[in-house]
Amino acid sequence: MVKAIVGANWGDEGKGKITDMLGEESDIIVRYQGGSNAGHTIINQYGKFALHLLPSGVFYDHTTCIIGNGVALNIPYLLEEIKSIVDQGVPMPKILVSDRTQIMMPYHILFDQYEEERLGGKSFGSTKSGIAPFYSDKYAKIGFQVSELFDEEELKEKVERVCEMKNIMLEHMYHKPLIDKNELYQTLIEYRNMVTPYVADVSAYLHEAIKEDKNILLEGQLGALKDPDFGIYPMVTSSSTLAAYGAIGAGIPPYEIKEIVTVVKAYSSAVGAGEFVSEIFGEEADELRKRGGDCGEYGATTGRPRRMGWFDAVASRYGCRMQGATEVALTVLDVLGYLKELPVCVGYEIDGVVTKDFPTTVKLKKAKPVYEVLPGWECDIDGIKTYEELPENCRKYIEFIEKELEVPVTLISNGPERDDIIRRK
Repeated sequence: MVKAIVGANWGDEGKGKITDMLGEESDIIVRYQGGSNAGHTIINQYGKFALHLLPSGVFYDHTTCIIGNGVALNIPYLLEEIKSIVDQGVPMPKILVSDRTQIMMPYHILFDQYEEERLGGKSFGSTKSGIAPFYSDKYAKIGFQVSELFDEEELKEKVERVCEMKNIMLEHMYHKPLIDKNELYQTLIEYRNMVTPYVADVSAYLHEAIKEDKNILLEGQLGALKDPDFGIYPMVTSSSTLAAYGAIGAGIPPYEIKEIVTVVKAYSSAVGAGEFVSEIFGEEADELRKRGGDCGEYGATTGRPRRMGWFDAVASRYGCRMQGATEVALTVLDVLGYLKELPVCVGYEIDGVVTKDFPTTVKLKKAKPVYEVLPGWECDIDGIKTYEELPENCRKYIEFIEKELEVPVTLISNGPERDDIIRRK
């Protein structure tokens, strides 16, 4: 059976922990989009890890971890990440890389930095990991696919063409050093040598695995509101963050995805620029940020302080709908135990009219939050293992969220560890 695990919001929902937990019952875990521009923080018996390219199931010896064709593959970064977890005592994971995966090049990262620099105050808040230039090249058909590394004559010819195009931009638009075609070719040969042990026809592998009724988990990066089609465009990422893309980014038929676990945070947070209706500021935000997550709300990739906000039912319901959620995992609920009251954004006021529907970005810019305030539970819920043991006001908060989302909340995370989870029927 194929199950997808995705985010409902701006990313940072806590997907890494849930994927790590669900990995125990999975045979194969597939990263199907994005690159090293976002991270998943995981705490288990080996320690604390911030994974960026590796699927979150690398800590199990019974799983095969796959980098799908939809991923932005930074090859040196992948090898460094493998080495870093092995150096911390994790057994060497079984990893396959699709031969159709596109390669993140050093110049993609430079172009990302140059463009943010050029835009100045109008920048997109990029992590400067090369993602937008990478996907631009992929769809302009001037990217390098892993399979192309194994035909040296074709590779040399393509390097010539790519350098010609890139150097025009570097010289005349950014006024930066040009790419040396010989150096670029040698870099690609080095990449080939690094990645060769992992390369496979992943789509064929998954086809056989599905026939053998293996449990396959598709792991998404970021969340629905960062999707280039349905998110807060243009302050979005450059690959689809939706579960539907999991079929494309892994190379399987769409009808094989049977369950979609959508991760929703018990409050809101975001890294980077973009509209964020329920955002809070000042001491209120600082306190929530300090208490949030395992060691505060800071980006796993950039270390940037996350923007904080109250739970946004409008955005989360929309995110669940766009993901096609069959169930919800509610995370970091334990963080909220210090609050006497819990505001929940249940609507947006736009030009004097209240709506419960998530609008396009042009209208979103005008939106003001409409809150309903729930009583807090004012105690620590760490260590609780059953839903019935949770304080009454905590259960009421969960049930209020569930009603707003219109999707059952089946998993509740009440701590950073893998086992800090309540399964709810």
